[in-house]
Amino acid sequence: MTSFQPNPSPDDAPSGDAVAPRESGPDRPTSVGRLNQTIKAAIDTWGAVWVEGEITQWNRRGRNVFGGLKDLASDAQVSLQIWSSVLQRMGDEFAVGDHVVACLKADYFTKRGSFAFQVTSMKHVGLGAQLERLERLRRQLHAEGLFDQARKTPPPFLPDCIGLITGAQSDAEKDVLRNAQLRWPQVRFRTIHAAVQGERSVPEILDALAALDADPEVDVIIIARGGGDPQTLLGFSDERLVRAVAAAATPVISAIGHENDRPLLDEVADVRASTPTDAAKRVVPDVGEQRALVDQLRSRLTMRLQQQVQHGIQQLEQVRSRPSLRDPESIVRDRQQEIYLAVSRGRDLTVRLIDRAERRAAELRASVRALSPAATLARGYAIAQGEDGSVIRDAAQAPEGAPLTVVLDRGAISATSRGETASVTSRTEK
Repeated sequence: MTSFQPNPSPDDAPSGDAVAPRESGPDRPTSVGRLNQTIKAAIDTWGAVWVEGEITQWNRRGRNVFGGLKDLASDAQVSLQIWSSVLQRMGDEFAVGDHVVACLKADYFTKRGSFAFQVTSMKHVGLGAQLERLERLRRQLHAEGLFDQARKTPPPFLPDCIGLITGAQSDAEKDVLRNAQLRWPQVRFRTIHAAVQGERSVPEILDALAALDADPEVDVIIIARGGGDPQTLLGFSDERLVRAVAAAATPVISAIGHENDRPLLDEVADVRASTPTDAAKRVVPDVGEQRALVDQLRSRLTMRLQQQVQHGIQQLEQVRSRPSLRDPESIVRDRQQEIYLAVSRGRDLTVRLIDRAERRAAELRASVRALSPAATLARGYAIAQGEDGSVIRDAAQAPEGAPLTVVLDRGAISATSRGETASVTSRTEK
């Protein structure tokens, strides 16, 4: 038992006749409240302590968290309580399995006789500052547009040569090669081994990426690793590597295989694969599926052609069944009578028109003949014309001695005017 007397609070003070724990005995037992006060007083002297461990429980109740912290080297555990005000002040996100250091203040609840540690501060061990830097870099790269889907280039449907960057003799290499060759046996790889963790990983991956990107035969590049904890995956979030992948002319597939904490390489790569096996499936089509697809398309094409041919045959039969093609002479026979009647009508109409025109011509000829001066001359009259051919209607138009031409029914005679009489000087037969 403790060797000091606590100073109980007014709410938890035991009755005045309570016996101190150090003075208790079978005949003089102490009270439960006095015992709890003694325990609380002893615990309060501990103060705050920083503890390192792994989070084993993280349960939210309302805005508070009740959890557990486990020792890294043994099964020892302690219970944690984190109030909402402390959570807001910490600002970071925690989960089961995180490696943390926490500032704990022991607390003993006298009413319930329960013991717990109040957390006043907590942070990740090792990864905390690095994760914060990575988050700032993530926001910067996103603002620059390196994560935009529009700038990413999809890999070719069937690459002739695939570049692979992975660890030597790693399971990731075996998974990619095996699954790709199972899907398409003729696929070719150019593999460059590089460290996939540690200080050498970033420089070696950069060199391998530059070599494969410069190779004109390489159609797509896979960077593969079989997962790992966040600490070992930090190299795949290095800014130099991320920017080099963004600048590569060859499509890059990221196959790191870590779902919980995606490195920045996954964000900037043209394609993100969840595992190396998934990368092989994404970059190489399955030959069996393609053959089945070809067979399906061939079957659909054959069916479509058959439908088109059958449709054409039906249309041809419909055309051939028309009377004009089934019995072409029927059209001539049907039109022959019409042509004969039309010709007959045309002939009759032409005759009538000619007869009418001849009668009209005769009538006009008779009218002209009746009105013609020749008819008058035929009755014995004559026409006197002056030297200029004008008709003499008045004796004053032909002074004495003026030459005249007298037109008769048949012929004409020349005459000379003698005033009221004229003498004929010559005769002209017409």
